Amino acid sequence: MKDAATMGDAVPDRQPDRPAHGGDLDAFRTAPGAYAGDWIDLSTGINPFSYPLPELPPDAWARLPDRAAMQALLLAAREAYGCPAEAGIVATPGTQAAIQWLPRLFAPARVTVLGPTYAEHAHVWRSCGHTATVLDALPASLRDIDVLVAVNPNNPDGRALGPELLRRWHAELNSRGGWLILDEAFADVVPEVSMAADAGRPGLVILRSFGKFFGLAGVRLGFVLGDSTVTAALEQALGPWAVSGPAMMIGTAALQDTAWQESMRQELRARMRRFDQAMRDRGIHVLGGTALFRLAKADAAALAARLREQGVHTRIFDYNPAWVRFGLPADEAEFWRRFDAATGS
Repeated sequence: MKDAATMGDAVPDRQPDRPAHGGDLDAFRTAPGAYAGDWIDLSTGINPFSYPLPELPPDAWARLPDRAAMQALLLAAREAYGCPAEAGIVATPGTQAAIQWLPRLFAPARVTVLGPTYAEHAHVWRSCGHTATVLDALPASLRDIDVLVAVNPNNPDGRALGPELLRRWHAELNSRGGWLILDEAFADVVPEVSMAADAGRPGLVILRSFGKFFGLAGVRLGFVLGDSTVTAALEQALGPWAVSGPAMMIGTAALQDTAWQESMRQELRARMRRFDQAMRDRGIHVLGGTALFRLAKADAAALAARLREQGVHTRIFDYNPAWVRFGLPADEAEFWRRFDAATGS
């Protein structure tokens, strides 16, 4: 099927309109009559409790990042994710950068994205000339698929695919030159679903996000693990100094801090359980999610509008008017005070 290709083999990017995302608070905060106080932005799945930033030497800001800092970062990522030494790994300026570049490394292919999910996957594959289909169910057959893309656990519903199923899919695809691409942006909160231990097998590519779990999305750091032909091509495409020196140092410190990671997983899970119970107490059904975001069933547009009147920003979806997604609030009491004011609970 499709080998990792040179950029010259890729179809030019057509750049249709981008999908909508969370994190677009400015458009609502600056609207006429908008809530005038401090907003609670729950439109993304970013941890509201950021990893404490280490003290950085002044020259981290003044000089180009060096090879030793990159090697330390990649070693920390391998160990944190359980990635084998023989697997390829490359650091990227955020997971979105990897999503943007990966389709450019493949000759035109038949791509299936398991949905509904993060819309950038299908968008970018299509914009790079591939035939991309979003399948809102598990595929009955992989026969007509060259590249299968799955977000695991999934955004926005939290669907988790087990390693046994993923290994079967990978084996079938790889047997005829196909590819399995896994976006594990939220796997830090459920590490048991990760396929990082299988990284290095031909035809398997895994994306990991740093900013979501560590609450440092502004650092712009991510990783691609797996098939070394892809990671080498991606590293070449990104060019030198794709990741900043401060991002390398912050990432290394956080990825090495396993005690903080485990404590944070427990804290987020406890908050998730409290959130779900509080929703049930108010008669709202939580459909799923992860310990970083929850998906609820409601008249989404109406609920989101009422919440914005109270300075709470959530995420709704044009493809399902009954879905509203909430990031976990840092100040639970204040969020529920505003929620009840918005809904009359």
